[in-house]
Amino acid sequence: MGNITVLGVGNILMQDDGFGVRLVERLQKMNWPANVKLLDGGTLGMILLPYLEGTEKLLVLDAINAEGEAGDFFCFTGNEVNAYFSAKISVHDLGINDLLAALTITNEPIKETVVMGVKPAVVELGTEMTETVENKMDETLDKVLAQLKKWDTAPL
Repeated sequence: MGNITVLGVGNILMQDDGFGVRLVERLQKMNWPANVKLLDGGTLGMILLPYLEGTEKLLVLDAINAEGEAGDFFCFTGNEVNAYFSAKISVHDLGINDLLAALTITNEPIKETVVMGVKPAVVELGTEMTETVENKMDETLDKVLAQLKKWDTAPL
């Protein structure tokens, strides 16, 4: 069982953009094995590099600005992850692609990365998520837990 990092990204001051961070906050209420790190990455980008060192599997939780309806769930794996960050369909440009590349240069490439999230309804100044996106929290949390189970980990 390798080191797993769950990274929630987004700006909690911009309504639905805080989706990934809010999911990590829910996960932080659970007890996790020592090999699991839950990280509120906010909008920090490359500053996160030292926090990801030693990570073998990375699960990024984010608001995803892809085609579809507000609240639609998206999951990217494998080559889709690079396409996701290259196309900048993240609501914010965090430089995650650069971050993953930097980990490769430092000889600590992440073996597997998965990105999960939902399409935001509103990304405007405000601390409350819209009802549409808030209603997707439990369903997405279940999918996050299912992914972590595939990686042989679960809350204690």
